[in-house]
Amino acid sequence: MHKLDPPPNQMTKAEFVVAYGSVYEHSHWVAEAVWESGLDPTDVCTERLAGKMADIVEAAGRSRQMALLCAHPELAGKLAVAGHLTNESTSEQAGAGLNHCSQDELSEFQVLNHSYSEKFGHPFIIAVRGLNRHKILVEFRRRLTANPEEEFLTALSEVHKIALSRLQALSQK
Repeated sequence: MHKLDPPPNQMTKAEFVVAYGSVYEHSHWVAEAVWESGLDPTDVCTERLAGKMADIVEAAGRSRQMALLCAHPELAGKLAVAGHLTNESTSEQAGAGLNHCSQDELSEFQVLNHSYSEKFGHPFIIAVRGLNRHKILVEFRRRLTANPEEEFLTALSEVHKIALSRLQALSQK
């Protein structure tokens, strides 16, 4: 179990949003809603706080969920190549070796990113921790064959995994 310090329930709203607003990519509204829903001493556990954040996202409605998905960058996409990702995304993509793609791999990521976005209306999202670029490409190709509703739910699930991973990283600082 990972514990957050200082305890989230002892933070002001502004402190909480600064500390946890980036857990969901460019979606500070999740942290704001969690704080407004109330925090208690058990929220010092990263898994518990991650669950509360996920509940907020699950209750947010389809359009807000789609906006959340669309807030994520493409993997090895234009923003990554230009160095314009959030610190969290930069670290996660580098950890998976996406910053060391060959020209052929970058080209394949660009083609897959375009095809995926055209089909599903949001970027391909996968929790990359523990994966490498080769495994990511295999999964990318496989998920491109999914139906839109199934893939929407998969992408949301991956976003929640990313959020938990980010909370766990914060607990280790």
